[in-house]
Amino acid sequence: MEEEEVIEEPKAENMIDSASKAAERLEAANAKQEELINRQEELAARAKLEGKSEAGSVPEKPKELTDTEYAEALQRGEVNPLKEDGFL
Repeated sequence: MEEEEVIEEPKAENMIDSASKAAERLEAANAKQEELINRQEELAARAKLEGKSEAGSVPEKPKELTDTEYAEALQRGEVNPLKEDGFL
């Protein structure tokens, strides 16, 4: 006689246990995520309250291009002569 293979179906208890464990992991991850979000909000609020002023700082001047550098940049499309002349 040949023995038939018996395929065991997953037990409902095992599925419930694994779902419960997954739910617990999700709750722990959500709690950690909430803590991280609160810390980020606090850091953003502190940064706004610190208020860094740009007054008194000297803006960096753009580098002057030589004629050949300007021509090469123009060919690559990196500069716009109309914008530089105030037409755009």
